[in-house]
Amino acid sequence: MTTKVNFILPAEVVADATGGLLLGDFNNWDEAMGVRLKKKKDGSLKTTLELRAGKSYQYRYLLDDGRWVNDERADDSAHANGYHVQNCVIAVPAKITKSDDLTKIEGVGKKIAELLVAENITTFTALANSNAKTLRNILDAAGNRFKIYDPATWAKQAKLAADGKWDALKTLQKELKSKK
Repeated sequence: MTTKVNFILPAEVVADATGGLLLGDFNNWDEAMGVRLKKKKDGSLKTTLELRAGKSYQYRYLLDDGRWVNDERADDSAHANGYHVQNCVIAVPAKITKSDDLTKIEGVGKKIAELLVAENITTFTALANSNAKTLRNILDAAGNRFKIYDPATWAKQAKLAADGKWDALKTLQKELKSKK
């Protein structure tokens, strides 16, 4: 079984590079088999791969300006044998877990929920374990129309939902709405 995995390199890392390749275990680190990254309107680079579930993969980005760069959102890192660098590691979950309705979080509408799901944030627990910087990067990579959204409270709200504390979540959401 395979699952789609998005790889996104933020614009601030891309800098002046106009493109690049995704290289890793999944293509034997072979530049000829490298996965071309698509430049987005916000300056980030993105690609999507089908990877086998239940496996971990090491990877890095090779930009067209000659720089090798790592993914700050990687699950982990691993020393590259024979080199003085760290590779990024992504662990593709072995099973698909049930998704939660992320639109129950104040500030998360249908489109934002789709963005989160595309980044494998499909449950309240996964959202609760996401930091605001990661969530901001997801919104920024999706374009200017998402810059007005503030993910600062999403993890806190998601923790309450994951714990089944619906009354506390409603109270918090009323407070948030009153501050708008």
